[in-house]
Formats: sequence, C-alpha cells, structure tokens
Amino acid sequence: MAIKKKRLIKSLAQGRPPTVQKPRSISRKATKALINSHHVLEKKKAQALSKGDTVTAAAVDSEIAALGGIEKYQQASLQGQRNDRGGDSSRVLMEWLKPSTSHFDASGGDRLRMLEVGALSVTNECSRSGLFDMERIDLNSQSDGILQQDFMKRPLPDSDSGRFDIISLSLVLNFVPDATGRGSMLLRTLHFLKERAAYPSAELQRVFPSLFLVLPAPCVTNSRYMDENHLEAIMNAIGFEKARAKLTQKLVYYLWTKQDKPAVEPRAFKKVEIRPGPTRNNFSIVLGGKAG
Repeated sequence: MAIKKKRLIKSLAQGRPPTVQKPRSISRKATKALINSHHVLEKKKAQALSKGDTVTAAAVDSEIAALGGIEKYQQASLQGQRNDRGGDSSRVLMEWLKPSTSHFDASGGDRLRMLEVGALSVTNECSRSGLFDMERIDLNSQSDGILQQDFMKRPLPDSDSGRFDIISLSLVLNFVPDATGRGSMLLRTLHFLKERAAYPSAELQRVFPSLFLVLPAPCVTNSRYMDENHLEAIMNAIGFEKARAKLTQKLVYYLWTKQDKPAVEPRAFKKVEIRPGPTRNNFSIVLGGKAG
C-alpha cells in the first residue's frame, strides 16, 4: 500500500486556514476618481437641498452609497496619505514649525493645542510630534481618538480653555459643497483660535495662533474664480496673514497667522471670474455674497 507523502509547509502563513483578507489597495487612478466623484455628488446634493429638491437629494444619496459611501471615500483619502501617494500633509506643517518651536519645552505637559478638522488618522506627523495636545474631529469618524462632529456646529468657546493654538483644515475646505459655506468655515476658525498676546516668546508669536490650510493645487492654480492673490486678499480681509506657502504638483499648503485685531466685519467677496477658459474648475470662496 502506497504511503502518501506529507506536504511540507514552508511558512506559518501557508499552514493557516483562510481568514478575512486584507482590503486590496486602491490604485492611484481609482483613488483620485473616487474622491472626485464623491466631491461632485456632495455638491450636487447640497444644491438640491438648497432648492428644497428632496427627490434629487435622495437620488444623489443612492449614487454615493453605490460608490461605497463615506467609508469608501475615507479609505481612499487615507490611502492618499501613504508615503508613496504624497504622504501625510502635516509633515510639511511640522517642517515649518520646527525653527520656531525647537526651544519650546512640552515635556512638562504644557503643550500647544491643535484642532484637526477632518481628521483621518491618530498617527500622523503632528500627532507623533509630542508638541500638541490633539483634538481631532470628523463628520464620520472611522477611528478611536477622532470625535464625530461637524465643525460648523461645534459650540463656540467662551474662554481660552476651549480655544486652540492652531487649526488644521487639510483637504477639508474643498469638500464644502458651496462657496458661501467655505467662507463661513474660514470665518468660524477665528472664534476657535487664541489671541497672539497669549505667547511668551517672539518665536512662538511668529507662527501662532495659526491656520494650516491644504487644498488641491487646481483650486488655486486653475480656477475661474480663484488665484493666489484673490485667496490672500480674502484671508487678509478676515484677519489672517500668510506666513508660509508651498505649491506641489497636486497640493498647495498654507500657514496663515491670526492677526492682533481680526476684521469684525470683513468686506464682501463675491464670485467673480478671474481667469476665463473652458478647462478651468469652479472652486471659489464667497464672503457676504451669493453662493456658487
């Protein structure tokens, strides 16, 4: 009688029974397409709701669900933070802050406070730095350590204990579906930032309190209604001054510092065409005017 030879197992992994497989990585092209589609649908939904068209809004919800919903969108966004996809945007922020914070001693527990809006991870560069007491919020939290909260509905602070040294809006403003909403979000950040007088050294006052803003580069470089000068004019009007900026092929990074006396009632900025052309996008920011 023939004796069957036992098959040698070369590794532990080969000997394990099938288990739940790790989600497949989304290709760069598919990641971009998914994120863009989600943004377009969210804008379409917001426009429908503003007109009271609940039928169209419900249809758009079905389209979003067919794409995998917010969970799939966040998976794509997280994958976009991988080092081979451009990496974590807060790495740029930490490089900018290093000269001014190198002598700041956070070991005693008296750390700076940071509010990260639209947070996707608790292990990004700013979280690992030890420089900040982090507070992370997102509309649809997918992780422990990230509070599920709408920044636009967050209660306004009544003391400095509820304010922050820096707010991060990394790839958040472009996700707001209308231009007036984007202007309102920028104005709202002022209420959550400390005053400049709160800092003991000139080094810290150079960069705090501040707003870290990251946008897709085409929002500034290829919009009919926005360019670098127009964005700076809007930010200056509401009480911010540009401290640092960096443009890459895909993203534009800014560090805006809050000034001593921010404008109480900034002048209106309407949706006005700056660069005509059929290949331009429609990104815009409106203050005190009609949405678009």
